[in-house]
Amino acid sequence: MKTQRILRLSLPAGFLLAVAALALAVWSYGYRQALDSLAERSAADLALASDRVSSQLQIYQELAVLTAGHPVLEDLSTAAARERAAALLRAVADKTAALDVFFAGADGAVLAAAEGVPGASVAQESYFRRAKQGALGTGHGVLQPEGKRAYFYAAPAFAANGGVRGALVVVADVADVEQTWRGSLPAVFFTGASGEVFIANRSELLFWRQGEGSPEVMRRDLHGGHEIWSLQGSPYLPQRALHLAVQLPVIGMTGEILVDVAPARRIAALQAAALAGTCLAFGAMLFFVMERRRTLAEANAVLESRVAARTEALSQANVQLRREVREREEAEAALKRAQEELVQAGKLSALGQMSAGISHELNQPLMAIQQYAENGSAFLERGKAERTGENLGRIADMAARMARIIKNLRAFARNESEPVGRVDLIKVLEDAVELTQARLRECSVRLDWAPQPRGEVFVRGGEVRLTQVFVNLINNAADAMLDQEDRLIRIAVRTGAPLTVTVADIGPGLKEPEKVFDPFYSTKAVGSSEGMGLGLSISYGLVQSFGGNIRGANTADGAEFTVELEPWSAAGERENAA
Repeated sequence: MKTQRILRLSLPAGFLLAVAALALAVWSYGYRQALDSLAERSAADLALASDRVSSQLQIYQELAVLTAGHPVLEDLSTAAARERAAALLRAVADKTAALDVFFAGADGAVLAAAEGVPGASVAQESYFRRAKQGALGTGHGVLQPEGKRAYFYAAPAFAANGGVRGALVVVADVADVEQTWRGSLPAVFFTGASGEVFIANRSELLFWRQGEGSPEVMRRDLHGGHEIWSLQGSPYLPQRALHLAVQLPVIGMTGEILVDVAPARRIAALQAAALAGTCLAFGAMLFFVMERRRTLAEANAVLESRVAARTEALSQANVQLRREVREREEAEAALKRAQEELVQAGKLSALGQMSAGISHELNQPLMAIQQYAENGSAFLERGKAERTGENLGRIADMAARMARIIKNLRAFARNESEPVGRVDLIKVLEDAVELTQARLRECSVRLDWAPQPRGEVFVRGGEVRLTQVFVNLINNAADAMLDQEDRLIRIAVRTGAPLTVTVADIGPGLKEPEKVFDPFYSTKAVGSSEGMGLGLSISYGLVQSFGGNIRGANTADGAEFTVELEPWSAAGERENAA
């Protein structure tokens, strides 16, 4: 009996140990895979930052090379010539935002400068010695007493005999270079030959050298060929970070990046936990089956009663399961109806916003019809049949205009139940523009829209639902510009790959672009009658149902929404028909 008990306990214990070992192996493999993916993205970020810094500094390099051969700098033997050269260098520095631009003679003495003091010597500077040899010299350092970090480019100026008569030095402001990318990436920094950080997108890293000051690199580990740093002492850097480095001989520095590995560890932990949970669930089921068989073997005498009890329990469970299945089907049907009603409510909300303008659009032709009818009667009494015919023609034109407006309204307001099919995108955009034209006119919103001929751009979707998407986008753009005088909406169609439609405004932009498609997200006042924050959420769902995508972003002028749609093809048409 004791032996059987030990055997029963040893099996679960061995199973748990096997699951733990397997989970650890999966965690290690998942962690390596996640690190590989993180390393690829981080290498791309580091390359982007390195290219950005090199490109911005290259402007000053080209400035030095081009200015070195200027005629004003050829002869600086007189005070007047040096003054003209200083004026030229000051103009160059003002136009390029350089900290200083100066010309040093062959002995290293500064002959003319934009900001520096003439007479100073740079003969011992490495960049000047390099330029004196006839090559482009570079260097970096901290200017005193201001404490500004500067990067130097020295371009040699050649004499008529081919020798070097001096060098034109451009001093670039490193802080100005950093402004365009500070904080936009993970911690990226650039170190010189001494290992000291000279350029960084985190101010706390400036002038930091490994092994000195904070942050402190506690440990370096290698995991799957990746270098992992354990950091301490800085609240703005991750405690464990992936470290990558790349040599930049163009600027004489090394680019480095530190990326938090916590997401990679979480992914690996989730994978290991999922596997362990699956194995434990399977093991628990197997254990329960074995225990049940043992119990049935020991309790053979009461088998009949237990079978009856189990049968009753199973019947009740089946009844409960059928009830739950029926409730779930009813809930799914209710959810589908609610979604359809939400889409319809979005259309009615848009119609409510446009109601005043639409009433004006219908009232104007009605009054014109009345006026033309009265004039026609007067002309008829006077026997002027030709003028009467003109008035009747105008009445017919006004009636056709009203019919077109009402037709668009009826099509927009109805519940569309047709399946997804081929839709003329240009017609959809024209309908959306016509539906919102009155409101745009009322709000003094200019529209930049040059439509292409109809029948040339076909997409996969539903005509009414796609019209609702662009009506929502146009109305939202108009709402965003209500607090400013100049109001402009641009609509553009790009038929490349992918096929896109952009709706852009010149408003204040999106405060939180990542939340604009969340249900009930709105920047309007709470309790406002202008909307509940459902328009963009509805549009997102509609575009997704067509197999497309919609995204919002800020531009230099305002906000821009891009709708990607799937072009209609003959193959898609045959598949739909099948």
